[in-house]
Amino acid sequence: MTSKSYVVQMNANGVIDSTVVNGADLTGKGARGNGFHQVSVNKGKYPAKVKSRRQRWDVRPSEMANKTCNPIRDIVDGMKLTPNPKKAMIALSIGDPTVFGNLPTDACVLKALKDAVESARYNGYAPSIGYQKSREAVANFYNSSLAPLEAKDVVLTSGCSQAIELCISVLSNPGDNILIPCPGFSLYKTIALSIGVQVKLYNLLPERSWEVDLEHLESLVDEKTTCLVLTNPSNPCGSVFSKEHLEGILKVASKHCLPILADEIYGDMVFPGCTYTSLATLSSDVPILSCGGLAKRWLVPGWRMGWILIHDRKEVFGSEIRKGLVKLTQLILGACTLVQGALESILQNTPQHFYDSTTSFLKANAEICFKELSTVPGLTPIMPSGAMYIMVGIDIDHFPGMKNDVEFTELLVTEQSVFCLPTTAFDYPNFFRIVVTVPEQLMVEACGRIRLFCQQHYLPHRADSSELDQ
Repeated sequence: MTSKSYVVQMNANGVIDSTVVNGADLTGKGARGNGFHQVSVNKGKYPAKVKSRRQRWDVRPSEMANKTCNPIRDIVDGMKLTPNPKKAMIALSIGDPTVFGNLPTDACVLKALKDAVESARYNGYAPSIGYQKSREAVANFYNSSLAPLEAKDVVLTSGCSQAIELCISVLSNPGDNILIPCPGFSLYKTIALSIGVQVKLYNLLPERSWEVDLEHLESLVDEKTTCLVLTNPSNPCGSVFSKEHLEGILKVASKHCLPILADEIYGDMVFPGCTYTSLATLSSDVPILSCGGLAKRWLVPGWRMGWILIHDRKEVFGSEIRKGLVKLTQLILGACTLVQGALESILQNTPQHFYDSTTSFLKANAEICFKELSTVPGLTPIMPSGAMYIMVGIDIDHFPGMKNDVEFTELLVTEQSVFCLPTTAFDYPNFFRIVVTVPEQLMVEACGRIRLFCQQHYLPHRADSSELDQ
């Protein structure tokens, strides 16, 4: 048998050069030389006998695929949803502000994208972490004296979901655990479990407008805990944490040397009269990876533009976490270049009245929902302060024939054609989540139908025999 070797080199222009060298190493550096890879090619016949050979087809999904599970999809797909044909369906379950067409993005946002397309400058590949100019635009938009940012601190991603995935992946190994809120956005759990990372759920307190139970949070930390996930403003709760409460959370993280993944996709999307505080502006030592994007505040979730803001004043991450994020972005070679090209104009030119109009509408709808459902027997809505959601508690013991929130919302669809998301999907049973982005008249109609449903099924507790004897 004869064999030849080739030295394969990728030059600066991305062109592959190769030279036959009969096994000699022209680089002087071996197979690990800069940019060189020596590949042996066997010119003889392959061995006649193969050591192992499959006798039949046996193609199976990977462990990662089997571990990947979206609780929302699992629960919704398993529900028996048959709307009442006499009533038009009102879906209050989808966290997409564009569904009903009543919340368009601003004209300047559309113009920015149109200009980027027509320029023909953004049709090729960008660096996997994003164009320098686009990252500078994000850094300038969020920069403050309390949380300074430069372009080097920004990683552009394919939506906020990918930003979250990169952060969990760069901080955790299989067998580690992360702390996530309960109730909380289901994607954290989906991502973590798919890569062998365990999740621990820390409680949010509905009686305190969904603040974190700090004592419970701290009790979950162990030597395998790699990060704390914090969602503010909250999906699914619509809560917005006060500055004082955020400082309490940072105190726990600092005590246990835990970096924080701050999901701030709804940052600044708070109701008039409420105040949003970015976590990084309060941190003196805890490193924070803040995840955000265009999806919600700019009302373009389908554009898939997200980002990670790296706040690390004490350089706890050093260079390794930053390098790790760069490597992980190379899995899909970055976010949409057309939207990157429009990003600077979007961030600079979107008028304040657009943001104000959106949050005023959301607050008005949330107030309608809260007012209407507060007087419905068996329901306890909790007034939100931001984002796009309101959580409603169900006193399930008063609804005979319904065991839990899933059966409640399932029957609500069957009888009233109103679909609310059961919060079992968020590991928090016997609530349901309403999205408040629907047109006002549909919100009023939906609340009326929910009231009728509860009136028809609510059963007050009867006094037991001991009470009757007294």
